[in-house]
Amino acid sequence: MDTPLLIAGGGIGGLAAALALARQQIPSRVIEQADAWAEVGAGIQLGPNVVRVLKSWGLGDALQEMASFPQMLRVRDALNGRMLGVLHFDSQFGLRYGAPYATVHRADLHRVLLDEVLRQYGIQPQLQRRIERYRTCADGGLEVELHGTGAEAVTEQLQVPMLIGADGLWSRVRKQLLPGEAEPRYSGILAYRALVPQATLPACLRSRQVTAWLGPDLHAVQYPVRGGSHLNVVIMIRGPRPEDLQDWDHAANAGHLRTALQHTALPVRGLADAIASWRLWPLCDRPPVRAAREMAQGQVALLGDAAHPMRPFLAQGAGMAIEDAAVLAQCLQAQGQRPQALQQYAQQRWQRVSRVQQRSIRNGGIFHSTGWLRWGRDTGMRLLGERLIDVPWLYGQCVV
Repeated sequence: MDTPLLIAGGGIGGLAAALALARQQIPSRVIEQADAWAEVGAGIQLGPNVVRVLKSWGLGDALQEMASFPQMLRVRDALNGRMLGVLHFDSQFGLRYGAPYATVHRADLHRVLLDEVLRQYGIQPQLQRRIERYRTCADGGLEVELHGTGAEAVTEQLQVPMLIGADGLWSRVRKQLLPGEAEPRYSGILAYRALVPQATLPACLRSRQVTAWLGPDLHAVQYPVRGGSHLNVVIMIRGPRPEDLQDWDHAANAGHLRTALQHTALPVRGLADAIASWRLWPLCDRPPVRAAREMAQGQVALLGDAAHPMRPFLAQGAGMAIEDAAVLAQCLQAQGQRPQALQQYAQQRWQRVSRVQQRSIRNGGIFHSTGWLRWGRDTGMRLLGERLIDVPWLYGQCVV
């Protein structure tokens, strides 16, 4: 059996990579610097391009049990509540793209991936370990130094054939792969997030659909998760740069949020008033990927947010990580554990993820537009409807 390659990061991207590789009989070892698995990040949306991949991995039944399957995306004006456009997630949508649109709690999807790699393939991710540094050996392999992040300051040296950096926005693997690169940049946007049982909300605020509320310098998104029992809410507004961007999950004082929403429609203000507990994330990203070398060099490759962190205005952050995992496994299965496999992976992925990054940035400007731009956006959406909201180039591309 081949020596296990090392995956740095036990989030959705890292576990997806471990699962995709295991299905091709390629062994891996997963390390994660956290000391426990936590319910971080609330909800995520999964377009049909992502649902197809999960189903191809045999996770269709698990997805059916944990997810919600909204029947439409509604786009509304955040100031007056007027409907601007609708994209139907009906049977025709499912036939067109080969899978439905799903919404899930991030922790539920993470648990399903973790259970699958544990139960089916015996991969036990190791907590409280992080990459400190790596170097290329004379035989072409890698020597990696791991440090413990818990009470014991354990240092471990190991030889691995390949290293996959799935260690997120502040990736330590990326820092060594692309030395001298600038730190992630603050987008100027603060995201207030909440996950609430729908039964605790007034009936008029409950929903089984995806709704995006667009307003000047702000927007809100709400959608059901956990089979509709919970509502995920994200409200994004302009705000000052927090002092510590890496400590990205903060308990939030909703006073700032409510002030920013004081001129919005009643359903938007109602959500802010009805939800007592909010978390706050400063949205950070990097410029779109410019070349394959930014995703792989030699025996080292990046995946997910470590490779292409993106703003959430196309709802594809987790989706692109899952696609990465599928393509990585295909390339390694075809080429073996050789540098050529990682270069092929990067060549196949960099242009697509760069396009998603660019479109996400552009969407943010459209969502938050003011003045004549806002008027043009609303008019175009009313005239073109689904043709403007649908994303065939994204949902239709097949990676499996």
